[in-house]
Amino acid sequence: MSIQAINVRNQFRGKVKEIIKGDVVSEVDVETPWGVVISVITTRSVVDLGLAMGSDVVALVKSTEVSIAKL
Repeated sequence: MSIQAINVRNQFRGKVKEIIKGDVVSEVDVETPWGVVISVITTRSVVDLGLAMGSDVVALVKSTEVSIAKL
């Protein structure tokens, strides 16, 4: 499954491998068939998306930015 409404060419489906939570930002490691993609997003976004280890996600890569969308 890909996120059709978002115009990003590089979409990597995977599962959350690890979350390192900070007060403001958190590191989310996503295991994909091509390797681990690491994203730094706000801790509020981690909570709002309900991300946890094993969550199915899509890592959306654009330039030097990696976004996360929960499936």
